[in-house]
Amino acid sequence: MNSGQTSERAYDMLRRHILTRAFRPGDRLEPTPLAQALGSSVTPVRDALHVLAGEGLVERRTSDGFHLPQITEPELADLYRWNGDLLLLAIRGRDAPADPIALNTPPCEAADAIAHLFDRIASHSDNLEHRRAIKAASARLHPARIVEPTLFADIEAERAVLAETCTRGDVVALRRTITAYHRRRRRAAAELVRRLYRHD
Repeated sequence: MNSGQTSERAYDMLRRHILTRAFRPGDRLEPTPLAQALGSSVTPVRDALHVLAGEGLVERRTSDGFHLPQITEPELADLYRWNGDLLLLAIRGRDAPADPIALNTPPCEAADAIAHLFDRIASHSDNLEHRRAIKAASARLHPARIVEPTLFADIEAERAVLAETCTRGDVVALRRTITAYHRRRRRAAAELVRRLYRHD
C-alpha cells in the first residue's frame, strides 16, 4: 500500500471516529497510538490530522498537539445558526427541490439523514460554494446531531415535515421550517453540549 493510500485510510478512519463520537470534545489525538491502531506509520496519521484541522474537525494547539475542539454553548448555537443561514442562502431566489426525498432512514441514522436532506436542498443552489459549506457545517454538527434524538423525541417527525415541505416546493414554507428547526436547536444548545460531554 502506498503512502497516499495510507494517508487516505488514516483520514477516513479518523474522520469516521470523530463523527461517530469515538472521541469526546477536548480529547488529545496522539499520532503515535492512532498510527499503531491503524497499523501504519505516524506520518500518514499526522497528515490526516492536518487535513482534518483544515476542515475544522480537529484543532492544532501550539506545542500541545492535536485535539478534538472543545464545544461551548455559544459555539454550538453559532454553528446551528450558520448552518441555517447557509441553507437560506442556498434556496434564496431558487425553486425548492421538487424531487422526492427518502424518509425511510432508520432512527439510528438520523444524523446522516438530516445531513443528506440538507445536502439535497443545497444541491439546488446555483452556487457550488453553498453545497461545500453546508457539507462542512454538517460534518462539524454531526456529533451534536447524534445526541439530538436523546433530547428531541419527535426528531423523525420533524425531519419528515422538513422533507415534505421541501418536496412540495413551497419556498416560503421551507424558509420558515428551516428557521424553526435551527432556532429550536440554538435554544437547546446548552443541554446538547452537556449530552455531548456525557460518557454513556
